[in-house]
Amino acid sequence: MTAPTGAPVYASPVDYDEHGVYGATALKVENGGWNRPRYPFQGRVTADGSSGYKAEPGRYHLYVSHRCPWAHRSAIVRILKGLEDVVSLSYVDEERDGRGWAFRENRGPDPVNGFRFLREAYEATEPGYGGHISVPVLWDRATGRIVSNNFPDITLDLGTAFEAYGDPAVQPYPAELRAEIDELNEYIYVNFNDGNYRVAGAASDEDYERLRGRVIAALDVLDERLATRRYLHGASITESDVRFWVTLARFDLTYNPFAKISERRLVDFPNLWPYARDLYANRAFGETTDLDAFTHLGPPFLDPAVHRIEVEPHRADWTEPTDRARLAP
Repeated sequence: MTAPTGAPVYASPVDYDEHGVYGATALKVENGGWNRPRYPFQGRVTADGSSGYKAEPGRYHLYVSHRCPWAHRSAIVRILKGLEDVVSLSYVDEERDGRGWAFRENRGPDPVNGFRFLREAYEATEPGYGGHISVPVLWDRATGRIVSNNFPDITLDLGTAFEAYGDPAVQPYPAELRAEIDELNEYIYVNFNDGNYRVAGAASDEDYERLRGRVIAALDVLDERLATRRYLHGASITESDVRFWVTLARFDLTYNPFAKISERRLVDFPNLWPYARDLYANRAFGETTDLDAFTHLGPPFLDPAVHRIEVEPHRADWTEPTDRARLAP
């Protein structure tokens, strides 16, 4: 499938009055307070193609959003691994109404298929698809379908399956550390990545206090871990750092003011804040980050019966240098 030619096509402007707010049911009490959608397309890219999707230059395209942390991971690993000329990438508009992610002038057109809405990629893969429309999406030009929208798999495949084309010195998921990385990734996911959303979905004061306490405790644990090592697993950036950082970078501007989690901001943690800036100075993190897109989502779906602390968005100076390089592995 070739890239579209001619004038770019765009979706119509966001219209909440006509189309509603996308995902408005995600935090409803009847859904258990928080209900993460399913990610049904779970193909894997492999070096030898045994999965049906072979790692090849020019074959795959990533659809991502500057707002979405799950998609941000893929954009980071693509640069970390040196795959900018191997796997192409484009951004959807970060604003979405009930129609889901869309292509607008703010972020440019879809350079692969000329879609107006990302939903079209899902429908091309599964006609009549009625599920959740998420990013990231890994698209296969060869078959004209989605390989995966399962965000944990996409970064693992980018980091391991493209060894013939990427930087061999960069190993975000090294074999000797995989068990340790998997264990820490699960802890980070439950207590922080997904934990922030669970605080937002709290259906009682008791749940709110318990869930926000779990997030704060995890931040304390990880802050202590980073007191003596530059990155989460030592001297090299791994999949754990990518997964942790994308949520950490949004904490003061998005998650904390939205869900009302902690009186302390990211900038108040003695090790987390320098660690976050240290990674931001790496072009894979800094060049894929648009802080202006991290505006909090407002509280339209929070249960008004739950009493929450007051938290305001905070934007600090991410360019302030650190001395994290001095730390031993």
